[in-house]
Amino acid sequence: MSRHLRRAFAVHWSEVERWDPSSFETISWHWPPEVMVPLGSVLKVRKEKIDRSKVAFADLQPLSIHFDGSVSKRKVADGKEYTMDLWSARPGDIVVSKIDLKNGAVGIVPDDWGNVVVTGHFAVYEPLHDKVLPTYFHLLIQSQFFKDHLWRNKVGAEGRKEVKLDFFESELVPMPLLATQQAIVDHWQAAQKKNAAALRAADEHEMGVTSELSKALGLGDSAAPITRRAFAASWAQLQRWSPKYLRQSLADAAGEEETHPVATLGEVVADLTNGWSPKCHPRPAEEDEWGVLKLGAVSFGQYNEAENKALPRELKPDASLEIKAGDVLISRANITRLVGACAYVTSTRPRLLLCDKIFRVVPLKEPKILPEFLAEMMKLPSVRQQIESLATGSSPTMKNITKPSLLSLRFPLPPLSIQKKLVAEVTAAREKIAAERAAAAKLAADTARQVEDMILGHRPVPNVT
Repeated sequence: MSRHLRRAFAVHWSEVERWDPSSFETISWHWPPEVMVPLGSVLKVRKEKIDRSKVAFADLQPLSIHFDGSVSKRKVADGKEYTMDLWSARPGDIVVSKIDLKNGAVGIVPDDWGNVVVTGHFAVYEPLHDKVLPTYFHLLIQSQFFKDHLWRNKVGAEGRKEVKLDFFESELVPMPLLATQQAIVDHWQAAQKKNAAALRAADEHEMGVTSELSKALGLGDSAAPITRRAFAASWAQLQRWSPKYLRQSLADAAGEEETHPVATLGEVVADLTNGWSPKCHPRPAEEDEWGVLKLGAVSFGQYNEAENKALPRELKPDASLEIKAGDVLISRANITRLVGACAYVTSTRPRLLLCDKIFRVVPLKEPKILPEFLAEMMKLPSVRQQIESLATGSSPTMKNITKPSLLSLRFPLPPLSIQKKLVAEVTAAREKIAAERAAAAKLAADTARQVEDMILGHRPVPNVT
């Protein structure tokens, strides 16, 4: 289901509680009437105010609830504290964000979290365990059809709309026998375990691809730490005063020279050029609009055209900055593990522009390196170690790497024929991994639909007589 209404549907006047067409569409439950109960009937309001005179704020743990129902510990700057009244939330309690209930911000306090507190912007409930399993409750609330229902029933002034707690508590929802609830939870958890195992296997296969490529290039275990306490280097090799960088670079080069000659990036490309970052709309570009890439377009080693911002129509795009198939893109700023991330553009939609924080490789007229091979070289552990050693910036959330530093990166350079062979092998392996990830994503989507259908009563619950 979607938050958008069907284009035509019928309702009885007796069923209309307020004149708001979006609220007319209701959930189609398929449960016996005796199973349907007010949501609030399986919850007990917890209203335990914290006595601030008896406990220090530093000993309390404020909570954040996200739209997907996950929770996190809210960080408060040292020396700062809340001035609002605070209320206790115990392990296992269900906490509702009043402001974001319309988005499904309903979470459960983890069993191992103590001294959790919330402000008056949240409601805290103790689940009645003889009537509801907290995990079943969470699955119900996070079901897309129920989140859509909450969204359709928000009220208030524009920009401040929210779902009222009395509406939330009065909603009729299915509360079958605990054994049935448990069977639904078991089905979901079994699929989650299977999906997690599939993703772990894909991650291991991905690491194997990099490992096999390193071996084919004559590199050793690039992830192994360099532990020599003393080493020698000539001034010609000293590109940066960083013993860690120099020690690692020399060790990498020593391993590389055994099988293939070593080249720097500057020796195999004509240039690195970056783009333009005007003030854009926060949304992605429509098909007929120009957009500017965000860092996320290359951050994870795969080109993602969806990571863009729409260029305002009054700004004239520079066509020379348009992304083309065959481009190699390298980020010049990001957190440490993502700075220098590189992606090869296999294909792309039109009208996307290079941003200021991403370099595009300008190839030589007579190429010495295949663009796909270059993208793989930038992912090698030995090259990543160089990048992270060369990155600068005092902020832990944003590191930078300069063009000269990138051009100084060293890696093995086999003949073009061997590059082509290695790229073909890596591509085949990555296609297999992509298929594994797609299968895991399909399993997750199928499970979500199955669980939603069970909660709606449209699908039999397994292992229940």
